[in-house]
Amino acid sequence: MWHRLRAALALSISLSFLLAGPVQAQAQNYPSKPVRLVVTFPSGGAPDILARLISDKWGLGQTVVVDNKPGAGGNIGADFVAKSAPDGYTLVMATVGTHSINGALYSRMPYDMVRDFTPVAHIANAPNLLVVNNDVPAKNVAELIAYMKANPNKLSFGSPGIGTSVHVSGELFKSLTGTQMTHVPYKGRQFAIPDIVGGQIQLMFDNMPSALPMAREGKIRAIAVTTAKRSSSAPEIPTVAETVPGFEATTWFAVFAPANTPRDIALKINGEIQRIFKLPDVAEKLKTLGLEPWISSPEELAKYQAAEIVKWAKVVKDSGAKAE
Repeated sequence: MWHRLRAALALSISLSFLLAGPVQAQAQNYPSKPVRLVVTFPSGGAPDILARLISDKWGLGQTVVVDNKPGAGGNIGADFVAKSAPDGYTLVMATVGTHSINGALYSRMPYDMVRDFTPVAHIANAPNLLVVNNDVPAKNVAELIAYMKANPNKLSFGSPGIGTSVHVSGELFKSLTGTQMTHVPYKGRQFAIPDIVGGQIQLMFDNMPSALPMAREGKIRAIAVTTAKRSSSAPEIPTVAETVPGFEATTWFAVFAPANTPRDIALKINGEIQRIFKLPDVAEKLKTLGLEPWISSPEELAKYQAAEIVKWAKVVKDSGAKAE
């Protein structure tokens, strides 16, 4: 009997090494061709900026090609990655929208936000910045609420797409303040910004990396940040929560791979992302943009995503927001 057990154990060990061998060899040789990093929004926003930092600083050999695939609140690009080969050569720069909000906002999703992806690394968080056109008379959150209540639906707020944190921040604001305004979704941030400067829309809860430089140039007016605490990048700007208790909306960015991507490859990519975002010049770049780096393990990202899905499902339900 012991002979048979030893033989079975030996066979099991041999098979495990045979199965593990190709995976380990695959990870050791990775990457042997260019890596595609899909950004689910047009160029110019925070996801695109982060993706291009990875592309510029990538040190594993080969190149990282940034591929912008915008549309449907980020669903088009995320779905492309979900259906790609799980070999580490197609990745997505995920956002709070594509991987925690959209599942509650869209009645039909082309992908499952959890089951169809392998978590790789959380990269950074960012406040959204409540900005208004310079002709809006309100100079702070209290004045804005008063103006909106006196002029229901007179103001409209833009976003780079349905389901983005920029959109849902506005819905949360409406819900908590009892105000009314019209949501105007655009195909990307670069289309919305000229309209808020020109007055076609009056306000926006934009990602800080794109909104803060314009506010500092005087093209638009910054009213408040959407995080629970003030941003270290702009400590002079108050939070919405200082006027509206309980208001909090954080934008986050992370890299995911298709489901069933070998763990060794995910860890290798994670290690390279950790190296890149610890570089002094990259850290300084993030600070000037209002992005706060937070590099996680794959397991930490999975846990964080699960909590965010629960949080935003409640926000979407309470606000009544739906993908038009």
